Amino acid sequence: MTPSMTDSAVKAAMAVIASSSATTQEKIEMLIEMAQGFQKKPKTAQDLWNAVSLCHQAHDLCAEDNLLWKARAKAGMATALKAIPDVGEQLLLEAKQRLEEALPILLEFAPQEEVAEAQMNLGLVLQSLVPFNLARMTDSIQAYQKALQVFTWQKYPQEYAILHNNIAIAYLSMPLTSEKESLRQGLAVQTFEEALKHIRLINHPREYAMLQNNLGNALQYLPSSHPLENILRAIAAYDEALKVRDAKDTPLEYANTISNKANALFNLPDNPEKPEAGNLKNMRQARTYYQEAWEIFTQHGQIEQAEVVLQMLQELETEIDNS
Repeated sequence: MTPSMTDSAVKAAMAVIASSSATTQEKIEMLIEMAQGFQKKPKTAQDLWNAVSLCHQAHDLCAEDNLLWKARAKAGMATALKAIPDVGEQLLLEAKQRLEEALPILLEFAPQEEVAEAQMNLGLVLQSLVPFNLARMTDSIQAYQKALQVFTWQKYPQEYAILHNNIAIAYLSMPLTSEKESLRQGLAVQTFEEALKHIRLINHPREYAMLQNNLGNALQYLPSSHPLENILRAIAAYDEALKVRDAKDTPLEYANTISNKANALFNLPDNPEKPEAGNLKNMRQARTYYQEAWEIFTQHGQIEQAEVVLQMLQELETEIDNS
């Protein structure tokens, strides 16, 4: 059930649209444009519910000859529903249904970029449904790969980076038997590395940092006969991400990366050539990172992340005391 709109600006705009001399087609377009405005930078969940309501209004105005705009309204509803914080399985299922209804029409009548965006959003919805056992991760990956046929690195580098990031995370999330564990993690590493061939620090710093941070995570936990080599590669990836992420401009992303780097340092000998000599120096550096990350997460109200970091910090203190 969609909550009723309470935003006075929306009600006022709706009244203007209802009383205007615009054609039905123009009203449909205005409603969807307003909905997109709410979705771009939502300040509260109510903004997203407003977007859903506006898309519903547009959908209801569409006649049988407005197939494309009806499909666009459904796609708009789906993306707004997916973005609502703490979204539950029912809203995700509704988003999935809306996108699956819209896609055949978009494929027939819409520009290919619009189709690819809908496929990308379907992939996100399916990926979010997997923990509820209501979708398969392979279907999510398939939707992303369809979107990649349009969102190439040459024309759409940001979408290309996000899609590769999502595909790699999907690989990491797939429940496989232990003997296939290294396969899926290897696929994730390959996917991140493939994207980083084209996504450069100077041109797309935000996406570059995202990919490097997540590559570090995949490398850190990749089963291998050379674990130290993977940890060193992971730390190098985190350092690349930290060329972009800092405490001032991107505090939460920065805290995420330094806590990931601390995890790697926790397990890295001070001298990889002599692992038996211990890693007291690296553990002390990890402690500094954990403390800084905990302070940032706490300051920004990220309680769950702060608690995880605090637990790691306590474990590390015990290790240092026993060294």
